[in-house]
Amino acid sequence: MVNLSRIFAGARCAVTYGSSDRIMSRRPHEAACVTSEPSTAAFGMSQTFVIPDIHGRLDLLDRGLAEIAGRSRGENDTVVTIGDYVDKGPASKDVIERLMQGIGGAFALVTLKGNHDAMMVEALKDHSKLKDWLGKGGEEALASYGGEAARVPQSHLDWLDRLQLFHVDSHRLYVHAGVDPEVPLDHQREEALLWRRYPKGHSEGFGHFHVVHGHDNDPNGPLLFNGRTNLDTAAWKTGRLTIGVFDDDRPGGPIDFVVIKGAPR
Repeated sequence: MVNLSRIFAGARCAVTYGSSDRIMSRRPHEAACVTSEPSTAAFGMSQTFVIPDIHGRLDLLDRGLAEIAGRSRGENDTVVTIGDYVDKGPASKDVIERLMQGIGGAFALVTLKGNHDAMMVEALKDHSKLKDWLGKGGEEALASYGGEAARVPQSHLDWLDRLQLFHVDSHRLYVHAGVDPEVPLDHQREEALLWRRYPKGHSEGFGHFHVVHGHDNDPNGPLLFNGRTNLDTAAWKTGRLTIGVFDDDRPGGPIDFVVIKGAPR
């Protein structure tokens, strides 16, 4: 077993690799490094920053993007947002507009779809589904447009509808909710990709890919296992957004975190 400890700006972050399925404590003061300077512990030429479920918290998104820009080491870095831009929080409209216009700089931006994004599109296409969506956070999303469905621009719905369902690089599979390990990637059902909840303690990835996801929130997260990372810490409610930082040349889980702390709701 090897213990790797990193010290940034007075905050200690210890990562332990070994035979245990769980490779990092889930408690936020042990599982995250909060720093004001770009990490010098990360090796490799490029990084991927993964932003989990935003749910209308433009304040956290803007601060997260600013922090990412400060930590970036070059023009080959990627930002992956893993869905659920809308509902629950106060600024769904503004979050969509922020991402539609791009994030600036030299980042490659990959925007994935979440189940709440799909629900919003379906509810505004088929009003028989409107009541169900409103009860699951859609009321707050609609309020950000002035409270009327007719005021939601078609361009916003088209953007949400066209979002990718997953993204793959050399070492990792990024998805909103999860994947069925028994089904080939090109045969995965959209329902699984957007709605799946892994059994408690499930540690496997997908083949050789480490799976990076959100959806199944844990306010005490992030949750890290040998084969998967769940970044969703219910940021819309807790005010704590945890962004995973991954070395593109290194397989496995995150090498660091960007933790944004805002006001809880």
